[in-house]
Amino acid sequence: MRRDRYVDFLRAWAIVLVVLGHWLITALVREPGGRITAPELLATVPWTQWLTLAFQIMPLFFLAGGHAAGGSWSRARAAGGTAAGWLGRRALRLLLPTGLYSGLVLLAVGICSVAGVDAATLALVGWAMAMQFWFLPVYLLLSALTPPLYAAHRRWGLLVPPAMGTVALAADALVVTVHAPYVGLLDHVLVWGVAYQLGFCWRDGLLTGRRPVPFAMAAGGGLAFAALVALGPFPVSLILVTGQSPSNTNPPSAAMLAWVVAQVGLCLLAAPPVRRLLDRERVWRVVRPVGAASMTLYLWHMLPVLVAAAAFYLTDLAPEPPLGSAAWWGLRVPWLLVLGAVLAGVVSALRPWERGLVVLYERTSPDAGLRRAWPLWLGLAMNVAALGRLAVQGFAPNGRFPVLPAMGLVLGTALVMLPRWTAARRLEQPEAGRAPERV
Repeated sequence: MRRDRYVDFLRAWAIVLVVLGHWLITALVREPGGRITAPELLATVPWTQWLTLAFQIMPLFFLAGGHAAGGSWSRARAAGGTAAGWLGRRALRLLLPTGLYSGLVLLAVGICSVAGVDAATLALVGWAMAMQFWFLPVYLLLSALTPPLYAAHRRWGLLVPPAMGTVALAADALVVTVHAPYVGLLDHVLVWGVAYQLGFCWRDGLLTGRRPVPFAMAAGGGLAFAALVALGPFPVSLILVTGQSPSNTNPPSAAMLAWVVAQVGLCLLAAPPVRRLLDRERVWRVVRPVGAASMTLYLWHMLPVLVAAAAFYLTDLAPEPPLGSAAWWGLRVPWLLVLGAVLAGVVSALRPWERGLVVLYERTSPDAGLRRAWPLWLGLAMNVAALGRLAVQGFAPNGRFPVLPAMGLVLGTALVMLPRWTAARRLEQPEAGRAPERV
């Protein structure tokens, strides 16, 4: 089956906008004592919150993920694969590069802690290097739920996303009105799960078979978002702003749900002309490498900010016009170019490591027919908990090494790989009570 180039394009487009968005709003200031701080642009210059409408592109990640997962799981099921085997292989594609990234960052945190680096500086750097981790536990949970979600899709089709959205709205109402604790956690799965479930519907032609559907989604979602911002309690910013309550992202709000629907509709409307462009090999040769490196770009894109801070701000070489001034915005152009050059170097340096991860994946990823699954489920739960903790507190909470999350990542990833190791050992050893056959 030919890969859908448009789905790969969505991943590439989304990662480019995520990286550019984070770089664009990152502001650094060197204080008189030499300490580097990072004032929050969205809070300091409030009009910039409107920019998040263009850069909040995560619905496309989940839409493309649902499209790909629906096809992958249906093929695995048709071939006799189990949910555990399918999930183990899919989870390791995320966990191995995340483990490499986390291991290197944690090593750096440990060295800096021993060297006596200022705790506040270390905490800020640790948070910057983990800010993107919120996506990973949510995506792992949706991957784990794919078999029942896809079964619901097969039975009820287009009824499932509105049902999930209704539950999400009820949970959000409890969060906004009575500040119900922990209820908001449901919306991380439900709101992004709507985009994921719509990916199933898209793949099976339920969203594109009738031409008015994408128009209705784009217009209805856009109008609902505008009404919730203008008449309701929700801010326009689709990225977390400190002190802003309620937030549209923590947890994902009713306004974010409306934006998910609108963005999916726009994505479907744009599909035919973009597909025609992607059929040109010159265009595809540009898009394909970005999509293939999406996980690397997503994990490592804040490292160039630290490199630039050390090279230009600690040395007092960077000009520092007032935040949000015309001169500051003018300097965003060389800032983005420098960060892009550094990230290109990082990606190039990581290629040997990534080739090693591919070999490790092939040797340790669970078999498609895996039956004994409890180590995998336990390992997945440990990874979700550890990644969620790092996303909230960073790699150096209060300037300290995160012992429990680090142990959770190591043990959790090992447990996900354990079934394959156990199966390999059984194949290498003769059965009990039976002499090995002579060659």
